[in-house]
Amino acid sequence: MPPNRLRSLRYSLRNASESSGRLLWGVRGGVSLRDLLGGTSLGGGLLELAGRSVLIFTRDQLAAALALIELDGVAGRLIICPPDVPSEHLPSVIAKGGVDAIVSDYDLHDYGDLGVALRVICSWAITPAKDEQVEHRPTEWVLLTSGTTGAPKMVMHSLGSLAAPIDIGKNLGNEVIWGTFYDIRRFGGLQILLRSVLGGGSFVLAGAAESAADYLVRLGAHRVTHISGTPSHWRRTLMSPQARAIAPRYIRLSGEIADQTILNTLRSFYPQARIGHAFASTEAGVGFEVDDGLEGFPARMAGARGEVELKIDNGSLLIRSARTALRYVDGESGVLADDKGYVDTSDIVELRGDRYYFLGRRNGVINVGGLKLYPEEIEAVINHHPAVQMSIVRSRRNPITGALVSAEVILKEELDPASANNQIADVKREILQMCHARLAAHKIPATIRCVPALEVAPTGKLVRRHA
Repeated sequence: MPPNRLRSLRYSLRNASESSGRLLWGVRGGVSLRDLLGGTSLGGGLLELAGRSVLIFTRDQLAAALALIELDGVAGRLIICPPDVPSEHLPSVIAKGGVDAIVSDYDLHDYGDLGVALRVICSWAITPAKDEQVEHRPTEWVLLTSGTTGAPKMVMHSLGSLAAPIDIGKNLGNEVIWGTFYDIRRFGGLQILLRSVLGGGSFVLAGAAESAADYLVRLGAHRVTHISGTPSHWRRTLMSPQARAIAPRYIRLSGEIADQTILNTLRSFYPQARIGHAFASTEAGVGFEVDDGLEGFPARMAGARGEVELKIDNGSLLIRSARTALRYVDGESGVLADDKGYVDTSDIVELRGDRYYFLGRRNGVINVGGLKLYPEEIEAVINHHPAVQMSIVRSRRNPITGALVSAEVILKEELDPASANNQIADVKREILQMCHARLAAHKIPATIRCVPALEVAPTGKLVRRHA
């Protein structure tokens, strides 16, 4: 079935012949997708929510997933609120989204008067319910961007645009079991939820307070076959003793630049797995996937006509397809696409030979004495050192050049305290040698520090603050 002809998530399950064997697993148990057809997670509140603009605001991912499946085609609009959105931004989200109902498993009294009278309690568990006849309507899906400052942008999709990259109708039954380090209330995680519901298979969701190590163990216990996350998610996973708990058949990276080092490392660590990386964003949707084991993407993809069309303009990647978002909800966030339908991703690429390589984000550039650089380019060189697990490059203020390059690295193994200083000095010297051999002079780190951890945002991306 073409994505633009999808009626609703729940209706697609009703037509699925093998949905009884497919489950969504949370920390406290699993829910059969078949059981959802004869039950409810909303405690009898479905009819009250018909046609409304509903804010999905839950602590538990499984509760959110069930509410989304049940309300698609019933609610007029679903606004999916990630759990890390600051409480001071909730009134703005509610006002801009025209919210007139909230579905939550929280005690919302802690959030004060949000100005929304109708509140429906949702649950991760299904209770039996009679089949309530509700008029079908197309539902608007609104996702919040992960902006680092200010209120998040509210991006509107349809089920068709979200589901466009999914092979719908290829019912995989119990064969595929999905997992993801993303939260399903962000675009990357929502894609995996939709793949499991529409594309076949089951899904193991992380718990609200579940550690990464415990999630890995649970993924292993459920024999996860397909799993996704950012490169930072995967670098942290490979540092965990529980990384051996899983043996996936397919690993997918997105959200950050997947450099050759992390692709090679994953291939070595999980030799049975096919390793792919995808380009996607909340506004542009899923642009493309690369499964040839190499970083970047083939140059022939740019300018080619097809379902997804790529264009490079002044080094920036632009995307046009049926997968892109429809618009921003409010008029304050600007125009989402240009007059030809292209979305400017703000991701900067460079052509080398027959391949485009990602350099970094336009707004992440560092200016050193009038010369520009992208932190990710330097990190890719540093991460290539065999002793380095992951790194981050930031700018540091300098009165002469305006900024200097500063790097922090996590080493793969704990050092012997008796020789740690000498070992660290050797690693730093070798990193500098690699940087001098591969990078221009203004890109060489002025300082390198070995640190025990790097801050990763709830989105799974490295937190890039500049000193």
